[in-house]
Parts: sequence; C-alpha cells; structure tokens
Amino acid sequence: MEFNKTPGWLDWYAGPSKPRFKLPPGAVDAHCHVFGPGREFPFAPERKYTPCDASKDQLFALRDHLGFEKNVIVQATCHGADNSALLDALRHAKGKARGVVTLKRDVSDAQLQEMHAAGVRGVRFNFVKRLVDFTPRDELMEIAARIAPLGWHVVIYFEAVDLPQLWDFFTALPTTVVVDHMGRPDVSLPVDGPQFELFVKFMREHQNVWSKVSCPERLSVAGPPALNGQQQAYRDVVPFARRIVETFPDRVLWGTDWPHPNLKDHMPDDGLLVDFIPHIAVTAQLQRKLLVENPNRLYWPQET
Repeated sequence: MEFNKTPGWLDWYAGPSKPRFKLPPGAVDAHCHVFGPGREFPFAPERKYTPCDASKDQLFALRDHLGFEKNVIVQATCHGADNSALLDALRHAKGKARGVVTLKRDVSDAQLQEMHAAGVRGVRFNFVKRLVDFTPRDELMEIAARIAPLGWHVVIYFEAVDLPQLWDFFTALPTTVVVDHMGRPDVSLPVDGPQFELFVKFMREHQNVWSKVSCPERLSVAGPPALNGQQQAYRDVVPFARRIVETFPDRVLWGTDWPHPNLKDHMPDDGLLVDFIPHIAVTAQLQRKLLVENPNRLYWPQET
C-alpha cells in the first residue's frame, strides 16, 4: 500500500553528528519510535498524520552511531492500536529493545502474553487531543488493571495545561506511571511558577510517577543553536529538565524521540540531542542513573 506523507512533513535528519558526550556503558534510548515502513506495516486508517518511513534497521543504526546499547520503542499514534511494526522491531532487536504499546479493551490475554514475550513492558495512554481521539477513562483503567499483573507500567502523554483535570485519573492508576517529556511544560513560564510546580508536586506526592526529561526540541522556544555553534541548543529547557533530574534522580529517563514526529519548524540533529544530556544531568552519577540504572531497572529488571 502506498501512503502520501502529510503536507509539510519534516523527515528525520539522515546525517546526525557523532556526539561529543560519551554515553556511559549500558545507556538506553528510552523513547523512540518506528514508522512502518508503510508498505509492510500500513498506517492506521484513523491516524491524524501520515509520516515518512522510519524502519527498525534505521533506528538500530542510529542507536549504534550515537553510542546507545538499547532502545525502548514506543508505539506511534500513526499506527493506532496495531502494534505490528513495533513487535517486529522488538523481535529483531536481539534482546536490546523493549516496547510500549497502544491497546484497546478487546485485547486478549493470549495477545498480552505474546507481547510480553516479545519484550513489551508498558502501555501508552495519549491525552494530546490533536493526536488522538478521546478514549473513555473507564476503558483505560480497565486496561491498566489487566497489565498490572504482568509488571507493565503506564506511559502518559499530556500537555501541562491539562494536568489539573487529569490528576485524579493519573493518581488512581495501579501501576508505575511514566510521564512523556515532563508533561510538556510551557518553558516560557518560570521554572518555579505554578504550572511546573504542579508537575513537581505530582511527582513528589506519588512515588510511582517517573518522568522522561526528553524532547527539548519539542518544548524549546529558543530553538536549536545559532549557525556559528556558539549558542547552546535548547537552553530554555535546561532548568526544567535539570530540576526534575536533580529532584527525582531515581525516577527519570531520557530518549531521542527519533524520528521526531510532527515537528513543524526544524528537524534536530540527534547527536546534538545527546550533547544536551550533560547540561541536565551534570554529574557522572546523575548521568548513569538517567541513562543506565533507571531504564534498566524499569525495562530489564532481571538483568540488574
């Protein structure tokens, strides 16, 4: 089947630099995706966007180029609840990848067991209205209750302005809860202002809540570095991510977000994104927790 990309779609950058920052041994890219290829794994009819192809082999090549050892592949909304492309990537990863899927309530116990055997360890609930249609919360809670005995966790994707109305649902979830991209804060607001303070309170009061401190390219107002390379990339995101890393060092994860779906203004250099890490995790101990200890404890617990 042939697919035409969404008009104006930005393809991922095929020539990433080699990071200056040397990742610690065992580092995990804990948030990335695969798209298709559409001819082999068709995109969902209900999708809100049609991406370029981004295959498992291209993802694994990026992993090796950047210096990561493992990946956590998160189901992309363009594939809906058909996790075939993700599961195929897991089965070809030789134990070096885990997955986070999207489920509907009609998923069978046998399918859950099959996914677990392939390496799935979480389910994603998306509350970003421009990306997905509304799913009743009772259905999501039912799914969470079914995956909890498997030791899976729930990944939640939402925008900061919606946290107050989602608070009661999130705090009732019976699993570890992993927040994508710090709940997408508005980084033009103060890092100690009420919006971000609410997110810090969410993590402080609920020990089961983790956060990915990823996607500065998605959150930044300042943007990528100037052409002369003197300006630090995405510097306005640093205080937010650094605060979460230093306040909750045992409950943070980091990922590239490759192949960066739905970016509108620029496509980041993934090597530059890796070089962002030492600005938010400023010691070797914090870097090891963020990149090695935490993701391995969550996704490969039998090996830690």
